[in-house]
Parts: sequence; C-alpha cells; structure tokens
Amino acid sequence: MRPNDNPTPTPPNPACTPRPAPLALLAGLALALGIAVVASVLGGLVPVVGGPVTGIVLGVLIALAVRPGARLRPGIRFASRGVLQLAVVVLGTQLSLGQVLRVGVGSLPVMVVTLGVCLAAAYWLGRRLGIVRDLRTLIGVGTGICGASAIAAVTPVIGAAEAEVAYAVSTIFVFNIAAVLTFPALGHLLGLSQHAFGLFAGTAVNDMSSVVAAAGTYGSAAANHAVVVKLTRTLLIIPVCLGLAALTRRRAATPDGQATPDGQAAALTPERVRVGRLVPWFLVGFIVLAAANTVGLVPAAAHHPLSTASVFLITVALSAIGLSTDLAGLRRTGPAPLLLGGSLWVVVSATSLGMQFLTGSG
Repeated sequence: MRPNDNPTPTPPNPACTPRPAPLALLAGLALALGIAVVASVLGGLVPVVGGPVTGIVLGVLIALAVRPGARLRPGIRFASRGVLQLAVVVLGTQLSLGQVLRVGVGSLPVMVVTLGVCLAAAYWLGRRLGIVRDLRTLIGVGTGICGASAIAAVTPVIGAAEAEVAYAVSTIFVFNIAAVLTFPALGHLLGLSQHAFGLFAGTAVNDMSSVVAAAGTYGSAAANHAVVVKLTRTLLIIPVCLGLAALTRRRAATPDGQATPDGQAAALTPERVRVGRLVPWFLVGFIVLAAANTVGLVPAAAHHPLSTASVFLITVALSAIGLSTDLAGLRRTGPAPLLLGGSLWVVVSATSLGMQFLTGSG
C-alpha cells in the first residue's frame, strides 16, 4: 500500500491546532521537567553523553513502555516546542551580533548547496521510489531546512493532505534521533573542530532541538555556532515557500482534472504566502538578546548561569520530544518514505562535510 493510500485517520497538523489553556499544560510539562532533572543528573555522570541526549533516550523509553495519555499531550507538545524556542532565545546571550553576522554569512555557501542537493535528490529519489509529489516535497524541505517547522510552513502552500504531513513528520523524527545519537561520535571520528562540527550539525540535522542536542554534546562552542547556522538556514524557508507557491499556482491554472507529469491531479489554489509569518519569533528574540549582549546589557557574571539554564531547557524539550514517539505512526509510514528520508539524511550529511572540505569553512 502506498503511503497516501492509507485510510487510517491521522492527527491534525500541530501548527494548526488551537492553544490549550495554561492549566492544561501542567501535567505534561511536569513530566518533561521530571525526566529532564533525572537526565541532567545522569548526563553529569557521563559528560560525553550529556543531559539533552539522555533526556531524549529516557523519553523514548518511557513512551515505548507507557504511551502518554491525552491529559499529558498538551504539556508535552508545549515543552517540545515552546520550551525549546525559549532555550534558543536564551542562547542569544552567549553571542554578539558580530559573531552572528560572521557565522551566518560564512555558512551560506555550505547551506545553499546542501539545500539544493537535498531538494534535487528528494525529487529524483522520490519519483524512483513511487512517492507522491507532495509527500516527497515535505520530506525534502523537512530534511533540507528545518524539520517539522518547514513541513508546517510548506503544507498550506502546496495544499498537502494531513496524512502526508503525518508521514513526513514521522520520517523526519526518526532521523532527528539518529543524528543526536550518532553525529557527535562521527565528529570525533573525523576530528572536526568545534566550529566545523557546529557548521556540520547546523546544516545536516533537521529540527532545532536535535541540532542543539547534537552540537551541545560536542561542546558549548559547537552549540553556539550550530544555533546561528541553523537560524540562518531556517530563513531559507521564505524563498522556498515563495517558489513552491508559484509552482503550485501554475499547476492549479491547468484545466480541471488534468494530470501532472507524475500522475497527480492539479492541486487546488494554494494559500497566499505571508513572509512575515515565516520568520519565527524566537529568531527575533535571539537577535535581540545577542544585541543586548553586544552592548553590555548582559553582565559577564550572568553568562554561565544563562548557559546552564539554556542547556536545562533544551533537556526539557528533548525529553518531551522523546515522549512524543509514536510507533504506530512510524509503522503507518511504511518503508518508502523512511528510505527516502534516510537517503536524504546521508546525502545532506555528505554534502555538508564535502562543502566544508572544498571551501575551508570549518
């Protein structure tokens, strides 16, 4: 059965669900906080692993043993998104605007080439695997830009079905965890410097949570570098969404019922792209705090406590992401999307490392 043929109902896109009341968040948030405390203690005993990686492993194990109920899910969802975004904002206190600009501009060649190769590979491999256009587009932008955030941004632009969104998010989730567990060891094996690994993680790992977890395990300098690269990479969703909107409108202009080259019917008119909504609030917050640090509004004595706080917040978010593991959803995904996601993961990783070698960007 092909992925888009599965009639099983899928949960709605998290980006489109209404916000729950604050009290409804407490139970799930408390669970994520409790796991994060335990993970921080265990991570302190094994620094090479660290709290964030321990948190996601504990969360996955708990989810496999006892699937969190409906009462816990709003808080877990908030912890995996809202707490992570707050952690990214706090990381802005560790950098200056000069560093942000230098790292962001310096990483662009690696970033743009990596994204171009990823999207081309998604199109070519996806067609060979028989994956429908919208699903391979979602997996491509999720792998090449910013994981679930890119998928959520592109979904209304191309008019993707909820089932395709669920399949794409599940696929991206698998390789986020794989990156967190394997990339630090790969970096040490290759002898990457802190900056080289930060650029590697920032361009080759999907979601921000996994970027920070993998780079944070490698070192604080790698984490700071990776966050700037990742935030710059997130902005690439703007030209990608504009391009996809133009392509989708062109397909929608064809006569009703006319098939596109890969056998799908012409899409409905896409939602208009609003550029302002594609810039995440936490990117603005990160820049504001980096500016405050640049002009000396963040005391030097506060840098270490704020760094420690950001690591704990990341551990909370990763614990919640581990709790979100959905084996049933992964089983419904089937082998083809996972094979595409895995292939793109390897392609993006190899391209990122290859571009660093060619450009000396590390």
